[in-house]
Amino acid sequence: MLEHRERIRWRDVDAYGHVNNAVYLNYLEECRDRWVRDVLGDTFNFVIVRVAIDYRNELSLEDEGIVVRVWGTGYGSSSIRTAERISKQDGTVAAEAESVVVKHDMEARRSVPLTDEDKAKLDAAIANGGPAG
Repeated sequence: MLEHRERIRWRDVDAYGHVNNAVYLNYLEECRDRWVRDVLGDTFNFVIVRVAIDYRNELSLEDEGIVVRVWGTGYGSSSIRTAERISKQDGTVAAEAESVVVKHDMEARRSVPLTDEDKAKLDAAIANGGPAG
C-alpha cells in the first residue's frame, strides 16, 4: 500500500464550493502512478483503462488536505487492478475507487503481457495488503 498526502488547492474547488469531481481523478492518479513505480520500477510503462469512483463525502478548501491510499488487488495477463481511497485528514472517507492499468509498449502502442518478474513483484505488493479500516 502507498499513502500520499496532498493539499487542497484553490483551483481544485468549483463554483459549488467543493472539490470538483474531476480533480479526484488527479488525486488518485498521483498516488496510483507512484504505487506502480514503487512496485514495478521507473521503466514500467502503463496506461489506465478503467476508473470507477464512488463519492462518499465532499471535500472543500476548509479540509486543507487529503490522504490518498492505493493498493494492489490483483492482476491478469497484462492488467493490474488497484483499490484506492481518498480521506480527509480526520479519516472521513471522501471517495473510494477501483482502477485497472495495462502494461503498455509505447512503440507498438499496444498492451504487452506482464513478465514473471512483474508478477512476482505484484504478488509481494498485493500480499502486503490494503489499508486498515
